[in-house]
Formats: sequence, structure tokens, C-alpha cells
Amino acid sequence: MRTSCFRRAILWASASLLLAAVVPVSVRADEPPSFADVKGQRVFSAGHSFHYFMPPILTDLATKAGIKDHTFAGLSAIGGSRTIQHWDVADDKNKAKTLLRMGAVDVLTLAPIHLPDPGIENFVKLAREHNPEVRVTVQEFWLPFDIYDVTFKERPKTVDHDALSIEELRKRHAPYFESMDGHVRELNMKSGKTAVYVVPVGQAVLALREKIVAGEAPGLKKQSDLFTDPIGHATAPLQALVAYCHFASIYGRSPVGLPVPQVLAKPIDGDAAINKKLNRLLQDIAWDAVTSHPLSGVKAGR
Repeated sequence: MRTSCFRRAILWASASLLLAAVVPVSVRADEPPSFADVKGQRVFSAGHSFHYFMPPILTDLATKAGIKDHTFAGLSAIGGSRTIQHWDVADDKNKAKTLLRMGAVDVLTLAPIHLPDPGIENFVKLAREHNPEVRVTVQEFWLPFDIYDVTFKERPKTVDHDALSIEELRKRHAPYFESMDGHVRELNMKSGKTAVYVVPVGQAVLALREKIVAGEAPGLKKQSDLFTDPIGHATAPLQALVAYCHFASIYGRSPVGLPVPQVLAKPIDGDAAINKKLNRLLQDIAWDAVTSHPLSGVKAGR
């Protein structure tokens, strides 16, 4: 009897140890992620109005994550711009070039319109010349007016962001995504090293629009809730999604679990609980988009 009880005790203890190894009892599902081991980056951004709202939100996210030394190095903001327009700013006024020549930038985020865009390659060459470890990210955007127009001159008389199916939207975005990926691959081949990465914002936006259509996006009733106008300028939820995509791309870590950022602080329909649920959805979508893209440089698991 004593032997039997002893054996049962040993088996129970062994099973408990095994279970503890598989499921650490100290980990709680609602605990925020830890970024204590993450080194802050010096980030400079250059882009158009689908991008230049992002840096202060990124800084807010880094602060909330407890990432020390994250630095907003500067911003070149030109509405409706191609990257070459930021490159062509006079040298005495071109803060991007000044900081890149000083080697004072770890990550340069760019947002072109349509491609190719010689400004990207110019910035990549300059950045790598003074900091061989610099990373240059190129942001996809969501198609202005929901159309693919490489001239960026077509202006539809009417735009209904709620009219198109997700399937049709994906079809319209496909050639743009392909051009972005092809251009980034070409730049990396010329560099002889992977230094340029895609931030798949456009694909994250399509995923969010799909959730809205399915009624699975807290506080968002229709696709047009993401936009302030026909061209597609971003409302607060879309701005947060863009920033989460950049956070995940720059730091290579999941943003899931971070608190609601300041851009989403105003309670939706007077209920802050909705903001928290929407915030979690945006984090999930951003992380999935970034880790699913072969040119983001980020893989799932962190």
C-alpha cells in the first residue's frame, strides 16, 4: 500500500513538473508584452499624407512598450509626393540627407506613390554609404480613390468606399503590390545585401476592410469609417493600424498586448471598451500582415 502511494506521488509530481514546463504558471494572457531587451532605433521618415502622420504614433507605441532610446529623428512631409521629391529638396534644407551623412539614422521609412521611384535608390545608396547597417523600409499604401492609376492623375467624380467587394479591391491592389515587391527585390540585388524592406500596410488595410464587411471590427460599421474623404486619407483607427505595421516591421516584435495608443484614446460611441477591442484587432492584423510578407524581414514567433 505504501509502495503504491509512493509511486502515485512520484507520477503526480512528474506530471506536474511536465505541465509546468509546457504552461508556465507565471504567464497571464492579459499581461503586456515585454520589450526590455529591445534596442531603440533612430527613425527618420519621408513621405506623403498616407504616411507622415505615422511617426508620432510610432513614438507613442514605443513609449508605451517601454523601449528606451527610441528616437524620432525627423520627418520630411510633402503631400502627394514621390520619394524623389524628398531627395530633391535643397541640401541646406534636407534634414534627411544631413542625418544620413552623419550616420545618425538606424531606420529610414519611405512612402512612395507608384513605382519605380529613383528617390528610393538614391536614399538607399546614401544611407548605406554612411551606415552599412541602416534599414530602409518602403510603405505600401491603400489605393487612392480605390483605383490603380500609375499616373496619379485620375480623379473619379464619385467614390463609394463601401461599394466594392473585398475580392475586387484585392484584384485592383494586386498589380500595385507586385510592382512594390519587384522594385524592392531589384534594389536589394543592386545593393548586394538586404537593406530594403516592405511594410505591408496596404495588405493590412484590406484585411481590416474584410473584417468590417464581416461585422467583426468593433466600432467600425462600414469601410468608409476608415477614411475622411474620397481619396482615402486615414481616420484614427487606420492611422493606428499603419503605425502598428511600422512598429512590427521596425522592432520585429508583436505589438499584441500594448495599451490603447493616444490616437485611439477618444471612446468610440462613448465606450472605451470598444477601443480596447478594436485596438487588439488592429494589433493582430498588423502582426499577421507583417509576418506573412516575404519582404518584411520579420517572422512570427516573437
